[in-house]
Amino acid sequence: MRIYLALLVLFMPVFLAAQVDITQQVIPGRSNSAQQQQKPYVIVISADGFRYDLADKYNATHLQQLRSSGVAAKALIPSYPSLTFPNHYTLVTGLYPSHHGLVDNSFYDKKRDESYRLGNRKAVEDSSWYGGTPLWVLAEQQQMVSASFYWVGSEAAIKGIRPTYYYRYNDSIDIDTRIQDVKNWLTQPEDKRPHLITFYMSEVDHAEHMNGPDSKQTEEAVHFIDESIAKMVRMTDSLKLPVNYIFLADHGMLTADTLNLMPKPAALDTTKFKVPDGDVLVHLYAYNEKDIQPTYEALKKEAVDYDVYLAREVPARWHYGAADDRYQRIGDILLVPHSPKSFSFRKRRPLLGKHGFDNAIPDMQATFYAWGPAFKKQVQIDAFENVNVYPLVAYILGLHITEKIDGELKVLQPILK
Repeated sequence: MRIYLALLVLFMPVFLAAQVDITQQVIPGRSNSAQQQQKPYVIVISADGFRYDLADKYNATHLQQLRSSGVAAKALIPSYPSLTFPNHYTLVTGLYPSHHGLVDNSFYDKKRDESYRLGNRKAVEDSSWYGGTPLWVLAEQQQMVSASFYWVGSEAAIKGIRPTYYYRYNDSIDIDTRIQDVKNWLTQPEDKRPHLITFYMSEVDHAEHMNGPDSKQTEEAVHFIDESIAKMVRMTDSLKLPVNYIFLADHGMLTADTLNLMPKPAALDTTKFKVPDGDVLVHLYAYNEKDIQPTYEALKKEAVDYDVYLAREVPARWHYGAADDRYQRIGDILLVPHSPKSFSFRKRRPLLGKHGFDNAIPDMQATFYAWGPAFKKQVQIDAFENVNVYPLVAYILGLHITEKIDGELKVLQPILK
C-alpha cells in the first residue's frame, strides 16, 4: 500500500497534465468572403486584473511607448460586479452583465434550478447560459474568420458558433508558443486568416490575488505582460499587415482587508436561501418568497460594513437591479461589502488582492490602450464604460451589429482616424 501511495503521489502531476487539453480546436469549412479579406485586423488582448495605473506604477516601458503611438484612456470602467467572467463577456457583447446573463462568476438560475460556476467546465461550455452575440459570432455570421486564445464564452457554441480557431482554457501553454500560434493564424492563406483575434493573459490577476497589487510578484507579472506584448507587436510588424491592437483589462484590484473578514450574518438562514459562493458580492435566492422581506429587514438591522439590497433597490448606475435582470439570475437579496472588507462564509486562505467591488472605486478600474492604423496618435481620453468596446471593434472590422446593445459607437469614434 505504501509503495502504491508513493507512486500515486509521484505520478499524479503527470496524470493531471495528461488530462489538460492543449490542442488547438479548428472548425472546418470556414473561410473569409472576398469582401472580408480586404478588412483590417484587430487583436484584443485582455491582461486580467491590469489596473488602470499599473503600466506607470511598474514602469512597463513597452506599453508606455505603444500607448503614446495611439490612444490611452484615463481608465476603463468595468461593469458591476467588477469580476472576471461578467466583464470579459461584457467586453465582447457590448451588454451589461444583467443583460447578457453572466451576472457573477458563480450564480443560480431559479427557472433552470441550476448553478453556473466559472470552475464548472460543463456549465462554461453550455451555450444556453450566454446571451448576446459575441464579437467572434458576429464575425463568423458575416463570413469573417475569427480566432481566440482563451476568452470567456469562446468555448461554448453560442448561437451555434465558436471561433474558427480556439483553445479550451488551460495554463499549460507557454507565451512563446501562444504568440507563434497568432503568427501561424496571420500567415494562413487570406481566405483562412482570422481578422479578429481575442487573447487572454492571467498572470497579473493571479499575482495580485496571491500577493497583493503592491507586491514584487505583481511587478514581475506586469513586466511579463509588457515583454509579451512587445514580442507580439514585433511579430505582427514583421508581417506588414494592418493590425490594430486593443490592450485592456476586465477590472482592477485593491489590497484586501484579510484581518477583519466578515462571517455569515446571523440573520441569514441558509435553509431558506440558496447562497452561491461569493465574498465581495453575495446573492441570496429565496426558496420561498415569503422569507424575502423579513430576512431583508433583519439583515438591514444587523449590517455593519456592508449594504443590503432587495433586487429592486440596487443603485441604478450599476444596471444590476430587478428591472435589468433579463434572465432572472440576480439574487432576491444582495449583500455588498464596503471595500476593502469581504465576507468569508467558508474556511479558506484569504486572498491579499480582491476585486468585484463598486465599479466607481478607482482601484476597480482597468486599463485601455489602443494603437494601429485605425487609431489616432498621442490621444488621451477620459474614463469610459467597457460596454463601448464592442461597437468600436465592430466598426473597425466593418461588421454590422445585428441586435440592440448597451454600448454606443459615439463614445469612442473620436479616437479613430
